Amino acid sequence: MSITTTTHLNFHGEARAALEFYQSVFGGQLTVATYGDFGMPQDAPGAANVVFGQVETEQGFRVMAYDIPGEAGGTADSDTAASSTGSTRRDNGVTLTDQPFFVSVRGDTLDEIQGYWAALSTGASIVEPLAASAWSPGFGMLTDAFGVTWILDVAAVYTA
Repeated sequence: MSITTTTHLNFHGEARAALEFYQSVFGGQLTVATYGDFGMPQDAPGAANVVFGQVETEQGFRVMAYDIPGEAGGTADSDTAASSTGSTRRDNGVTLTDQPFFVSVRGDTLDEIQGYWAALSTGASIVEPLAASAWSPGFGMLTDAFGVTWILDVAAVYTA
């Protein structure tokens, strides 16, 4: 038996923009279906919003997203996103947050993670800069322009 978990992000009219951004960062295949595609009249408010969206890569990255029905559209603005999704910050070496989850991306090499970091940090609020840590050759945390907090790190190689 195998099992796969996929992060499913909920947005307020920004799901398509977020998924397009994540595809630009990680590559892969973008799939988007709107409420209008599933029968909502095309001229109805929210018909163009995402009812199902996904970015998936051959390397194993996958994220899903949709727009919460009936919610007013937002903007991909850090202040708006942060106020609607919570906040995360570092204080005296401790991560303080009111968010229920972070999205973690772990790579095999620092070069790989640095590439994702450079792209994902566009418009982001840096919580912890990408740098070597006690447990990883590279670890960083940021909250992107859509209010999603990401942890990026390099898998540590332990020797016995």
